[in-house]
Amino acid sequence: MGSRHFELIFDHLGHYGRFQKVLYLICAFQNISCGIHYLASVFMGVAPYHVCRPPGNVSRVVFHNHSNWSLEDSGALLSSGHKDYVAVQLQNGEIWELSRCSRSKRENTSSLDYEYTGSKKEFPCVDGYIYDQNKWKSTAVTQWNLVCDRKWLAMLIQPLFMFGVLLGSVTFGYFADRLGRRVVLWATSSGMFLFGIAAAFAADYYTFMAARFFLAMVASGYLVVGFVYVMEFIGMKYRTWASVHMHTFFAAGTLLVALTGYLVRTWWLYQMILSTVTVPFILCCWVLPETPLWLLSEGRYEEAQKIVDIIAKWNRTSSCKLSELLSLDLQGPVGNSPAEVQKHNLSYLFYNWSIATRTLTVWLIWFTGSLGFYSFSLNSINLGGNEYLNLFLLGVVEIPAYTFVCIAMDKVGRRTVLVFALFCSALACGVIMVIPQKHYVLGVATAMVGKFAIGAAFGLIYLYTAELYPTIVRSLAVGSGSMVCRLASILAPFSVDLRSIWIFIPQMFVGTMAFLSGVLTLKLPETLGKRLASTWEEAAKLESENERNSSKLLPTTNNIGLEKTEAITPRDSGLGE
Repeated sequence: MGSRHFELIFDHLGHYGRFQKVLYLICAFQNISCGIHYLASVFMGVAPYHVCRPPGNVSRVVFHNHSNWSLEDSGALLSSGHKDYVAVQLQNGEIWELSRCSRSKRENTSSLDYEYTGSKKEFPCVDGYIYDQNKWKSTAVTQWNLVCDRKWLAMLIQPLFMFGVLLGSVTFGYFADRLGRRVVLWATSSGMFLFGIAAAFAADYYTFMAARFFLAMVASGYLVVGFVYVMEFIGMKYRTWASVHMHTFFAAGTLLVALTGYLVRTWWLYQMILSTVTVPFILCCWVLPETPLWLLSEGRYEEAQKIVDIIAKWNRTSSCKLSELLSLDLQGPVGNSPAEVQKHNLSYLFYNWSIATRTLTVWLIWFTGSLGFYSFSLNSINLGGNEYLNLFLLGVVEIPAYTFVCIAMDKVGRRTVLVFALFCSALACGVIMVIPQKHYVLGVATAMVGKFAIGAAFGLIYLYTAELYPTIVRSLAVGSGSMVCRLASILAPFSVDLRSIWIFIPQMFVGTMAFLSGVLTLKLPETLGKRLASTWEEAAKLESENERNSSKLLPTTNNIGLEKTEAITPRDSGLGE
């Protein structure tokens, strides 16, 4: 069944009636849970200041000229990068120097002076660590001592999660094509709750990582399949706005992470509370119907007709007979003589030198958008000031960014908006690097500008990619772009960790990539108001015609909404996140 034929159904039932609005809100609400789990590690995986635990009970603590500190508070004194230590005297008279990753026993125990030049023997931290609890009561790092020689295990928390995101999008996209969208939505949502709770009650680090990995797979699976599910119910006239604003609900998850992190400072309780956000959807998802489009593709005409009748009843419109409207033979396959779809591999994205350059540029934009999105979010706790407020503000600013994209892309064009967003994010990264750290308010404000810009680019690249490629490779182009995007999300946490070498490495990486992407985007064609091509030959012909008649077409997004969505199957689609 052709996409234009199926659009006739929406002309009868309504493109965005009461039924579609309720369904959209239910499914989009679950995107909040996905946004939560994607960024929960911002606070759950933080490493507080710490010192080596002494081998006995402490009677006195000395740090420089201060001797009235408790050992529990001493970790805050050892700021990252300093080689200071805390001198303690045990109840048995021994004097130890405690640093972040080692401890030394003094041979001379006659006086507890901070400065000591005598002989001492160094020992490893076999008794664990004492962590500063002024900001966090406990985190996954403090739970399993993921510091010093075990720090690399903490660095894997977010990258392994993002690797699960990559696998989940492919796996559950395949199941959605075979089993249907509805069953996958229920399975992934239930999995998000179960694996989220499992992560909270994990007995050891490896169980925790395994639970988080499967949590990432089902969360990613829901994002991909949920997007396709909603788009198959919404008519062409509203599809662009609806698809872009699915990101808005994802951003709302970021706000809940910041709020919950501020109120709950114990990591397992924090994780458990965040996991309960998916419960309302689990209670509601059983009433969600299968999409008529998938049912028709499987030859289940009577079931599809029942769903159409339900939509008509909700929207208070007259129903329509699918057999009459689409000329279906209910005794045979859809359309009786379906056209054979020719499969294409990745090499078709490198059809010639010009197309190869376009593909590499598009991949770079996908990579930059994802790298910038997660670098800004994960680095929010390092900007200074209140970490929770920082993340909250960086989440809030995404919401107007997506609204800006929806309006501006129809006014000035996709390429213009994308170039503007990429250059603004590059400029913001550069400004952050020259702002003195003591003026952290300016740094946070500039980071908000950068997050707004990269969020706008991230929200637009999905649509722009679909318009840049002909029908024969459109799914492949968007699917390959989303894979590159997820590769960047795996690397983003490592980029943030490199700030231990130089605090501005994340901004330098994102700024450089954004500037380079912006320059290369100038070479891409504008797609606003242009008819979509089916083949590369047709695309080349259209581009040459568009160059001669660029002023004759009026802006519109409605001409691409349906074809784009139905050309992209769950196996190779997905929101940028």
